[in-house]
Amino acid sequence: MTFHTPTHTGSKIPVPPGDTGIDVVTGAFGYSGRQIASELQRRGRQVRTLTGHPHRGHDGIDIRPLDFDDLPSLVASLEGATTLYNTYWIRFPHGAVSHEIAVENSRALFYAAKRAGISRVVHISITHPSIESPFSYFRGKALVERHLAESGIPYSVLRPAILFGGDGVLINNIAWLLRHLPLFAVGGNGDYRVRPIHVSDLARLAIESAQYHDDTVIDAVGPERPTFLQLVHSVRDAVGSQARIIRVPGVLVPILGAGLNAVLRDVLLTADEYRAMSTGLADTSGPATGHIALSSWLSENREKLGINYANELDRHYRDGQSGRSILVSKSLTPH
Repeated sequence: MTFHTPTHTGSKIPVPPGDTGIDVVTGAFGYSGRQIASELQRRGRQVRTLTGHPHRGHDGIDIRPLDFDDLPSLVASLEGATTLYNTYWIRFPHGAVSHEIAVENSRALFYAAKRAGISRVVHISITHPSIESPFSYFRGKALVERHLAESGIPYSVLRPAILFGGDGVLINNIAWLLRHLPLFAVGGNGDYRVRPIHVSDLARLAIESAQYHDDTVIDAVGPERPTFLQLVHSVRDAVGSQARIIRVPGVLVPILGAGLNAVLRDVLLTADEYRAMSTGLADTSGPATGHIALSSWLSENREKLGINYANELDRHYRDGQSGRSILVSKSLTPH
């Protein structure tokens, strides 16, 4: 297995012998999946998606259901493609879907990809996955990486921590809170660092890594490593907020988060997400593989950042206009 630091390229992808020119992206109408699909199309590739949200269709994309209960259909939907770009995962357990189920679904997907003759899998993981992790998200991501390695399909694994850009949720909602609340609470001393990467940089890395021949793991991280406290101050300054940023004991953050979750009818922050970030799991010390700096992006997007709240549950589980629950076929693509 090789650790790569890719170089920047935006050229059309060559089509070697045996390459059909067709790639599959799970969740091509989601956050990172949309960026990957668009970049593939820009480089001359045909895109097929496996999705639980077919109503979000896009011109030029072949839409297939992401149904883990129908293995023959899953295999058929993958047949004829060269590379599988996998963004499937769940950010938090919801309803009948847990991280454990997401692991089993991922294993089924890789099995189907092997049966379908997929030549390479590019998989979006997380920084610092560990089977020994106390956090089910990171533990599950490590198990998915293991299942991918055991599948026998050549692979690239990208490990981002925090994404920004496009219609991303986290930075936007921090800005929304800073625009609307008089106080913003930061757990502990806020000195835990984060390593955000722009979603377009992640898409570029994904497509570049598909051209490697060996098994590859890449930390997908941007050029800046602010502390979380510095990040919040930067967002506040960018949007011109007058909110006071206060520090509170870390044990209070999940309680405050649960209160906001109830008011917003969303999952703004989970206890595990805060604890993982505060223990350094959203940071790496390695070289940057993304080029776009968060500070520059904040400056360029200050006028629109945080104007509207981005509701995660509406995006993935509910009809955002009516609040009515919708059925998602065991799939959620937060990346």
